[in-house]
Amino acid sequence: MWDSFLVIINDLTFWKYVSIPIVSAIVGWATNVIALKMTFYPLEFFGIWKLGWQGIIPSRAGVMAGKAVDLLTKNLLSIEDRFDQIEPGRVAEEMEPALNRLMIQVMEETMEQKVPVLWEAAPGVIKDRILQRASEDLPEIIEDLMSDIKTNITDLFDLRSMVVEALENDRELLNQIFLQVGDKEFRFIERSGLYFGFLFGMVQMGLFLLSAYLGYPSGWILPLAGLLVGWGTNFLALRMIFEPLRKRTFGPWTFQGLFLKRQMQVADAYSRIVTHNILSSRNILERLISGPASDRLMKLIQSHIKRAVDAIAGSSKSLFLLTQGTYKYVEIKQMVARRFTEELPLSIRHVFDYAEEALDIEDTLRTKMQGLGPVEFVSFLRPVFQEDEWKLILVGAILGFLAGLAQWMLVFGG
Repeated sequence: MWDSFLVIINDLTFWKYVSIPIVSAIVGWATNVIALKMTFYPLEFFGIWKLGWQGIIPSRAGVMAGKAVDLLTKNLLSIEDRFDQIEPGRVAEEMEPALNRLMIQVMEETMEQKVPVLWEAAPGVIKDRILQRASEDLPEIIEDLMSDIKTNITDLFDLRSMVVEALENDRELLNQIFLQVGDKEFRFIERSGLYFGFLFGMVQMGLFLLSAYLGYPSGWILPLAGLLVGWGTNFLALRMIFEPLRKRTFGPWTFQGLFLKRQMQVADAYSRIVTHNILSSRNILERLISGPASDRLMKLIQSHIKRAVDAIAGSSKSLFLLTQGTYKYVEIKQMVARRFTEELPLSIRHVFDYAEEALDIEDTLRTKMQGLGPVEFVSFLRPVFQEDEWKLILVGAILGFLAGLAQWMLVFGG
C-alpha cells in the first residue's frame, strides 16, 4: 500500500491535478486583491488616449463625495444644531484680548490717516475716552455679531460644498475614508478569494478528472472554471460584507453582514478621519471667513463695526460732523470696518479651542453613526461598490479566465 502511495505521489500527473485547487486559490486571492486595488488606484488616469485605467473611486470623486456628504448631512450632522451650541458670550471672552488690541490699532491708524491734524490736536483725554469706549463696547459687539452668525449660518456656511470640494481636491483622502472605514472588510475580501478559490478549485479538479475519465476534452474546464472562480469569489465576498442586514440564526450559528458587526468601530474610525481632516473647528471657521459666502459674512461684520463706530463716537459725533463733514465721517466708518475685517482672520485662531469643544463634531458623528439602523449604516460603504461592482466582478472573471488558460497551457500542455 505504501509503495502504491509513493508511486502516486511521484507521478507528475498527480501533482498536475493537485495544482488545480492550489492555483485556483491563488487566482481567487489575486483577482480579489487586484480588483480592490483597481477600485482605488491609480488616482489619475493612466494610459494612452482612452485605453487605460483610473481607480473607480478617484474617477468618480465628485459623485462619491456628493453621496458621502448627502449621507452625512441627512443622517448625522446639522450645522445649525452644531452652531447652536456656541455661546456668543464665551466667543467674546475668548477673542476679547486680541480683538481689543486690533480695534485700538485700527481706530488709531484710521484717525491718523483720515483726520491727522484733528487727531494730533485732540487732547489725550479725548483720545483715551474714544479708545476706552471702543474696548468697553467690544464684547457686546462680538456677542451681537456671533448671535447674527448663528441665526444666518445656513446662508453663511455651506457644509456640503465644503466637504465635496475637500474630497474632490484630495482623491487620496477620499480613498482613505473608505479604506479606513472598511479596512477589515477589504482584508476579508482578499482572504476570502483564497478560501473560496480553493473550494472552487476542488470542484474544478473533480470535473477535470471526471471529464478525462470519461474521455471528453477537459482543457476547456480550466479557463472556464478560472472565470467562474474570479467572478464567484468577488461576488460572494461582496455579499458577505453587507448581507444579511439583520442577524439570522441557524441552529448554533448567527450570521450578519461583516460590516454591520463592526458598527461601533466603524463609527469611531469614520468620525475621527472626517473631523480631523475636513470638519475641524479650524477648517470650519476658516471656511466661514474665506469661503464662497465670505462676502456675506464680511458685510455682516462691517455693519456691526459701523454701528459700533457710531456708538463709540457718542456725543462727539455731532461736533465731528460739524467740523469735518458727513463724507469724512462715512470714510472713517468704512475704513475701520474694512481694516477690522482684513485683520479678523488673524484673530479668529483664539477661538479654535473653544469652537472644537462647543461644536463637538467628532463625538456627535460617532454617537449618531453608532445609532443608525442597518440600512442607513450600510449605505456609508455600499456606494463604493454599488454602481460599479459589476466592474470588479468582471475584472475578477477576466483575470480568472486568463489564469486558467495559462494553467492549462503551461501545466497540461494545452
